[in-house]
Amino acid sequence: MWSPPPTVAAFEQFIEWTFSERDTGKYICYGLVPAGEEHAVGAFELRQMQPAFLRCELGYVIAPRLWGLGIFPEAAHLLFNFAFRVVKVHRIEARVAVDNPKGNAALRKIGMRREGRLRDAFWRDDKYVDQFLWSTLDTDEEWRRLG
Repeated sequence: MWSPPPTVAAFEQFIEWTFSERDTGKYICYGLVPAGEEHAVGAFELRQMQPAFLRCELGYVIAPRLWGLGIFPEAAHLLFNFAFRVVKVHRIEARVAVDNPKGNAALRKIGMRREGRLRDAFWRDDKYVDQFLWSTLDTDEEWRRLG
């Protein structure tokens, strides 16, 4: 997971980048504004990994104060419904550092399947970190039970 943009200017630049990537058909990003909140407290993104979004990668970030409140599964279900039913994605993948138990538990909770371990897949804190690879297919029933 990358750190969020550190300044308003950097966040504005990120928004402009998302618009340009969306215009090319390679990227989908939604801000997360739960009921009762006035501002975005997170984001979900899908990055195209094959033409026509047949395969994409899930990215997400949610403010820590909202962890464990059921917001992640609800938002993931909305995103998966959109991805599978509207965009016609076949496979959604996610990668999480092996030393991130909450991130891995969140993906397990929404029905994603852990497929394997990617060795030295991510550079963090001046060292390589292994990641777990997770996936969900449009044919899997797990994501449908979230709603």
